[in-house]
Amino acid sequence: MNHLKVLRIKKKMSQQCLADQLNLSQQAVYKYENHLSEPDIKTLKKLSEIFNTSIDYIVGNTDDPRRLDSYSETALTDHELCFLRYYRNLPDQRRQIIDSLLEDYNHDRLRE
Repeated sequence: MNHLKVLRIKKKMSQQCLADQLNLSQQAVYKYENHLSEPDIKTLKKLSEIFNTSIDYIVGNTDDPRRLDSYSETALTDHELCFLRYYRNLPDQRRQIIDSLLEDYNHDRLRE
């Protein structure tokens, strides 16, 4: 639950307010934020809806807060989705390498 507290604070929401939205106790939210317990999948889904972010971001599997379903392009192929998931879970340094390669490729294409 690496990002839960940050998300809650950004929304200027108290633990009690979040707990009320989840139909839980304030102590449950405290325990999630302090890694003393973990929410069930139903609660994770609700947190994802409340904060409009992915479950992976909430639990710290990625540093990208965007939801996959918020992608604005037309439907992606399974292959493209697979690469997008790989990319989103890369460490920042590796993402920067890929970003640089894609920018170079795009720049070269524009010169042709």
